Amino acid sequence: MIERMKFVTVTGPKAEYDRAFDDYISPREIQLENALTQLKNVPDLKPFTGTNPYRQTMAEGRELLAALPETEGLPPVEMTADEAVNLIQSLQSAVRAARHRAREFEDEIAQLKDKRRIIEPFQGLDFSIHKLLHFNTVKVRFGRIEAAAIDRFEAYMQDNLDSFFYRCHSDRHYVYGVCFLPAAKEAQMDAVYSSLHFERINVRDDYSGTPSQAIANLDDQMRELTKQAEAASYEVTCDVQAHAAELASAVKKLQGYSDNYDVRRLAALTSGEQEFFLLCGWMTAAEAQILADDLADDKTLSCTVQDAGAALQAPPTKLKNPKILAPFTMFTELYGVPGYNEYDPTLFLALTYPFLFGWMFGDLGQGAVLAIGGFLLYKFKKMRLAGIIGFAGLCSMFFGVMFGSVFGFEDVLPAVWMRPISQMSQVPMIGRLNTVFLYAVGFGMFLIIVTMILNIASALKRGEKGALLVGTNGVAGLVFYLFIVFAIAMIMTGRTVPGGILLLLFVGVPLLCIAFQEPLAAKIEQHKSSTRTSVGMMITQAFFELFEVLLSFFSNTLSFLRVGAYAVSHAAMMEVVLQLAGAEAGSPSIPVIVIGNLFVCLMEGLIVGIQVLRLEYYELFSRFYRGGGRPFTPYRFDDNH
Repeated sequence: MIERMKFVTVTGPKAEYDRAFDDYISPREIQLENALTQLKNVPDLKPFTGTNPYRQTMAEGRELLAALPETEGLPPVEMTADEAVNLIQSLQSAVRAARHRAREFEDEIAQLKDKRRIIEPFQGLDFSIHKLLHFNTVKVRFGRIEAAAIDRFEAYMQDNLDSFFYRCHSDRHYVYGVCFLPAAKEAQMDAVYSSLHFERINVRDDYSGTPSQAIANLDDQMRELTKQAEAASYEVTCDVQAHAAELASAVKKLQGYSDNYDVRRLAALTSGEQEFFLLCGWMTAAEAQILADDLADDKTLSCTVQDAGAALQAPPTKLKNPKILAPFTMFTELYGVPGYNEYDPTLFLALTYPFLFGWMFGDLGQGAVLAIGGFLLYKFKKMRLAGIIGFAGLCSMFFGVMFGSVFGFEDVLPAVWMRPISQMSQVPMIGRLNTVFLYAVGFGMFLIIVTMILNIASALKRGEKGALLVGTNGVAGLVFYLFIVFAIAMIMTGRTVPGGILLLLFVGVPLLCIAFQEPLAAKIEQHKSSTRTSVGMMITQAFFELFEVLLSFFSNTLSFLRVGAYAVSHAAMMEVVLQLAGAEAGSPSIPVIVIGNLFVCLMEGLIVGIQVLRLEYYELFSRFYRGGGRPFTPYRFDDNH
């Protein structure tokens, strides 16, 4: 069923917007629409804009939550919006302070790393750095020289008794060491060192002990700073973790208020000295009446409730079906949400889909497997497709009893109706034909007639008189198809088909109406035809359109032969399985039977499910259902405040 909808407009002074939304709108299901678009007949409207005061704080709260290891299953905590803002801001301030301290520690650690990097190549020097830098008559130079130039450098040192180079560390590219030189010749020796490609490294007088001792001391300082940084971060993390439940509730609270505030963009304001807001949307008729009754006693707010036809836009569709039909809405939505002025096809689908599936896949045992598995998955996993499979399995069990088939064995139960693979009938002008095919085509004719009646009802509901009277699936098409069904029944029973005036009335006239349905519909609905064509072109178009209509009736009817074909093929496949298992010898192989049943159940079950859906969509839905609606998507304010 499709719920009856009403178009609701709530208005009041601008200052009363928050109270109106919190007290009247947010607790109810309403699909909000853009007031500027929907209320074009109201002059001088302007958008209701503003800066959302909750968005930034909510984003900070989400950032804090994301840093926590586990946030699922936290108990809700009642709080106001101000309390939520204060909590997040206080936690965020603590986090910022901790991050600031951590950055300070990181800066100190970086400085210590630089000091360590400078002194690390000189660990081979077993002498206090401080003492070296404070010699009076001898000066020292820490540095490095390229490995390719070290021999020339050391040769010079040997020839020059006033200078001495002490190696400390070397790698592929450089040799690190300390030069000792007289203080009196400091400037002269620096020039000589530069000419010999000696790169001086500035070592400051803030190291204690030898280079190795200085490095150990620096490592101790870095470890201590790292511990302090981790302790600060851990302290804040523990503080946030201790308030995890409150934080989660605060974020949820502000999310609701933020969404609430953002709804303002859908509202409109009147111009003038005193501004009034207008907020509009769709509600079910029952909800709209409750809202109007609640606002009737409000002195500053008012509510207008209008029928669906009064709005500029078509109303959304809200389906209201019993829970037992809930799984089948999946297939309805796949085809398209029904329009507001259409009939919901879910009930029709729920009745025909499992029935056709069971007919094509009739087996008591395999049907039980599908039913049990489908309903269990639907119960615990909430899979709508599994629910459909469960109902299809029940119908398979029913037809399994009618066909006398249990896991492919046809000698356990007697067939209540027929054995699809062996039941034959004599058909006039055709000869012997499998009986299940006749019943399948007959049932298909019945379903096509039902869908045409549904289309007539839908056209009547939409007020489309032309489609109702002269459409392919209207009264003209129904009269024609009923007469064809009647004629086939007369032939099958050996009676004479009526002719003459009846043939003209029930075949000729309906076909002429269908052939010229466009100009006739324009005449009936009293509007001009959308296209202007010559008489010759109109006749040509009518001929081809009529040919297409007759072909579609014929092909749609014959499509139901697949119902009987799959019933026969299922029985044939199970015969093959039993033969492979050696059932004819009296001692069938249980593993072969189990594997064969599983294979048939999975493979043929999938194929039959797809084929039945094809019958529903192409042979049945296409005759009465458009599915061009838009779903009812109410704005939801999930937080109680």
